[in-house]
Amino acid sequence: MGTLKIAVQKSGRLSEKSLQLLSDCGIRLSNGERRLKAVSPNFPVEILFLRDDDIPQYVEEGVADAGILGQNEVWEKNKDVTEVKPLGFAGCRLSLAVPKDALYTGPDFFNNRKVATSYPVILQKYFDENNINAQIETISGSVEIAPAIGLADGIFDIVSTGSTLQINGLKEVEQVIKSEAVLIANKTLTPEKQEILDKLLFRIQSVRNAAENKYILLNAPNESVAEISRILPGMKSPTVLPLAEEGWSSIHSVIREDTFWDIIDKLKALGAEGILVTNVEKMIL
Repeated sequence: MGTLKIAVQKSGRLSEKSLQLLSDCGIRLSNGERRLKAVSPNFPVEILFLRDDDIPQYVEEGVADAGILGQNEVWEKNKDVTEVKPLGFAGCRLSLAVPKDALYTGPDFFNNRKVATSYPVILQKYFDENNINAQIETISGSVEIAPAIGLADGIFDIVSTGSTLQINGLKEVEQVIKSEAVLIANKTLTPEKQEILDKLLFRIQSVRNAAENKYILLNAPNESVAEISRILPGMKSPTVLPLAEEGWSSIHSVIREDTFWDIIDKLKALGAEGILVTNVEKMIL
């Protein structure tokens, strides 16, 4: 079998999260230094460590077969690649911001003004869609200081918490797009490499399923088992086991983490006791 070459960011939080995802998928990497590339001894992949803004081009040209990076870089570079799967981490938003004391009345504020950004392609598309005639100043870093030094009237940049904007005397006024880490692929993969990618996608989905769900077990009186089973359907149906104490059962199921706190009071009202919730390492559907 051949090898699937996957490009990941060479440093930073997204790089660490990408490598953690591969590790969670059971993929070991042999090169701890991560200078240029690493190979896996137990899965047919080779990892290339590149600048994130170079990854779309390398994937388009087939230097790498696939890549893990932020959607914002995929959209900005606008290369001919396939966006295979969002990965659920490294979430952020790209927003317009202006000085705190600016009287902002809406997107028309930017008409005939200058906006500094490292993402001119995404920003120009937004301006075109909203019939805004603004001048885009493209800079590669320190976008937040542009208004303070007189380079621009506002900025367009990645926002995570908004604290950087506040430090630089700016306020977020328009959220343009949301972005997260994504897996991209070359559009002309060989059948052999596509098979490897499909196996990787299966593992990624199993890890994602596990991250989004919790294993729950509880004790309940038998007369409440049917109603609790309705609330906790599990993947097919809950596992119900009799307890040594007559009239009671143990119920085991899987529940989405984002719904657990919404139904905990319902479970308690039905007499559920000894409720335990644990992480799921892998979840194969």
